[in-house]
Amino acid sequence: MITVSSLQFLTMGVFFGLTAGISPGPLLTLVITETLQHNKTEGIKIAISPLITDIPIIVITYFIFSKFSQFNIVLSLISFLGGIFIAYLGYEAIKSKGLDINVQRLKSDSLKKGVTANFLNPSPYLFWLTIGTPIAFKAYGISLVTVILYFLSFYTLLIGSKICIVLIVERSKTLLDNRAYIWAMRILGITLFIFAIFFFYDGIKILSN
Repeated sequence: MITVSSLQFLTMGVFFGLTAGISPGPLLTLVITETLQHNKTEGIKIAISPLITDIPIIVITYFIFSKFSQFNIVLSLISFLGGIFIAYLGYEAIKSKGLDINVQRLKSDSLKKGVTANFLNPSPYLFWLTIGTPIAFKAYGISLVTVILYFLSFYTLLIGSKICIVLIVERSKTLLDNRAYIWAMRILGITLFIFAIFFFYDGIKILSN
């Protein structure tokens, strides 16, 4: 049964998935360069690479988090770190000036490139350890349906937003310095700061218990 709480976690999944999907970074840069160099099929291969790389990352962070989930001071520290990381993402989003794409590579091995880039990028590890996994634990505490909705909404928006960018780039062959993109990033950045405040609040609340 879907409850109001389930919808809240679904909303968080949508928001964080969209933010991760369109934020500048190695994976999004690869999505665009592969599309520009080759075609939308190669760009889509990059876009879906998190479905491969995130599984071991989530498993690793799950075991780390579960080992310390009974210690309030550790949970509080994770909440504070999550708040700091979210605030950093917000800052990066707000100051975004567009995407700086340097197209040089000619050989196409898109899926391998996407998997490698994501594995070597520290952001997914930081996200799942400080934000994604703690939220998943809370969602599972409500119901199995809630945590499924959270993951489903997150990856639908993460992958879906990148595929949309692929289609836009394939059609227009340009996304650089796009005003709509920059303003979308600023709005997401402000919202991230709001989420950071909630994480700081949770950290203080856990310490007071």
